[in-house]
Order: sequence, then structure tokens, then C-alpha cells
Amino acid sequence: MSLKCGIVGLPNVGKSTLFNCLSNAKAQSANFPFCTIEPNVGVITVPDERLNRLVEMCDPRSTVPATVEIVDIAGLVKGASKGEGLGNKFLANIRETDAIIHVLRCFDDDNVTHVDGTVDPVRDKEIIDTELQLKDLETVESRLAKTLKQAQTGGDKQARLQAGVLQAYHEALSAGRSARTVTFETKDEQKFARELFLLTAKPVMYVCNVDDAAAASGNAHVEAVRKAVEGEGAGILVVAARTESEIAELDTYEERMEFLQEMGLEESGVSRLIRAAYELLDLQTFFTAGPDEVRAWTFMRGSKAPKCAGVIHTDFEKGFIRAEVIKYDDYVSLGGEQAVKEAGKLAVEGKDYVVQDGDIMHFRFNV
Repeated sequence: MSLKCGIVGLPNVGKSTLFNCLSNAKAQSANFPFCTIEPNVGVITVPDERLNRLVEMCDPRSTVPATVEIVDIAGLVKGASKGEGLGNKFLANIRETDAIIHVLRCFDDDNVTHVDGTVDPVRDKEIIDTELQLKDLETVESRLAKTLKQAQTGGDKQARLQAGVLQAYHEALSAGRSARTVTFETKDEQKFARELFLLTAKPVMYVCNVDDAAAASGNAHVEAVRKAVEGEGAGILVVAARTESEIAELDTYEERMEFLQEMGLEESGVSRLIRAAYELLDLQTFFTAGPDEVRAWTFMRGSKAPKCAGVIHTDFEKGFIRAEVIKYDDYVSLGGEQAVKEAGKLAVEGKDYVVQDGDIMHFRFNV
């Protein structure tokens, strides 16, 4: 499965700069609004030292890491939900993503203009939130009246369930709360809620874009954002996007690590952001490993073996027989698959096995 994240925010907060260092694509990064007219798309690899170690051990003919698709969406402004700026088009771009990376300007620099004149990341957050909420409210209201009528006059159980979901969302959105703050108990409710594809139901990661001095410890702007998002169920990450882009230009791993250490950081903000996006969406990784190929596969936490087999190919899930599972730590400590087998550490699991992060899998199937 693939993961698609959309980078959003007001103009000139550092979205395209962050995108550039994430994807190594060169989106135009200029000091004026709407310099990104078409959404830029980049596919980036998920950093995983376990994959690197398996490659060292197997020396495969090919290596396939897990990937994340990043979409740099042009800056939204107040009134976007009604088509202001370039709103409608970019709201549609957001709807197509799995998660939102919301970039907030948390640095002061007189040389970089702000669309509202002053730096206030909490105000900026609220502007974007409001526009997305208004668009979702429009979506909900367009369906609610008809669904309520069906539920009240036709005795339609499905319509009553849908009306309940729509009313819960309507109440939250009307009060200025995002759809992600609303939870549903039954699987049918949850399924219908997903089918609405509401913008504010998507998981969100707030990226506080700071200057070098605040890269390791944050600043007052960051603390204000932390307070503002309490109880929202969202993640927060502090990144110095301009510095990250400079790090990405360095030729060697050693040079990049030295640069990070001088800033008081153990790893790049890019690596932290990609992993945080995975956690945000409850994603994990299993591996297939051998002399032909070492590959990382993405799956939803809690998935059972047949479902994970289907990530590789639908036939694997349809004809699932069993899964041969090796724990990553056993594979590395014992020195490979044959040694694991000899030590009696290879497990044979059935349809009810819940795949764990880092498992090395081999599926048996028959179609």
C-alpha cells in the first residue's frame, strides 16, 4: 500500500522548501504567494536501518524500500472554501491525500513577507482549519437534509445510521471542531464516515518551521502551537526547513551527520517527519528477504497474515495457506534464514496471526 501526504499551509510558510528537502524535487521556492500553481509530487523512501542491515546480509540483486508520496499544495488563504485565492482546486488536491502535513511559520524574518503581515502560527492554523471545516460543513449539509427525510419517512435503517453520523459531524463542524475529533462506535458508522472523505477527518501533523537557533529546543511560537492543538489528536514536529534543505545538498552521510550534531540533533527532520507520518496513519513494515530481492512492505497495524499477503498480491490473500515468519532480531543475531531454521526459530503461522512490525515473511498460497 502507498501513503500519500499533502503539505498545506498559508503562503510563504516554507511548504515548498520542506517539499524540496523531502523529495529532492525542486519546487519553485520564491518570496511571493501562489508560486506553486500545480501541486508538485515527489516519491520519497522511508528511512529504515533494518532494511539496510538486511541488504548487507543478503546482498540481493535488487532492493525496494517503502515509499511515501508527498504532494506540495499551493498556499491556502482566508476564503478558500468559497473559492478565494486558488481555493477550490487545492481543496480538491487535499481531499486526495491520506494525511495532512500542516506547515506553520514559527520563525521571525523581516526579509520573508507574511500574507497577514505578522508571524502568528496559532492564527495561521485557525485560518486553515476554518477553511477546511467550512468545506466539510458544506459537504455534510448537502447530504444531511435528504438523509434525514429518508430516515424519518421511509423507516430506512441505513439512512438512520447515516443521518446519525452526519448530525454528529454537523454539530462538531458548526462548533469549529474538526471531523477528526468525532468518534464512532460501530463498524458501519466508521465505514460510512470514511466514505464521506471529509478534509478535517484526515490525520494531521503540524510541522513548526523554525530557524537554526530553535531547531533543537523550539521557541515561543512552537509552545503556543503545542498549547493550541492539545486534545486534537494531532502530531507536532519541529523542523528548520531551510537548514534541512542545506543538509540534503551535502554529498556524504558523514557530512550530514556532522552538520546535524553541530545543531544538537541526532537525525534529520526529514527522517523524523516520514516516520511520524507512518505512526500518524498507524502503519508498520514487514520484509521479504532473499538473494533476489530485499523489500519493505507497508501494512496497517493489527493486520492479520492474509491481509499482509494481499499487500504483495491479491492472489496471495485469496489463496493463503500459511505464513513462515522470522523475527528481525533472530534473523540478524543468528545470521540469516538457514541459521534461523536450524535454531528452530522459524514460526509457521495461520490466518489469525497478527503481523508484527519488522517481521520477515514468506507466504505459502494456492490459487
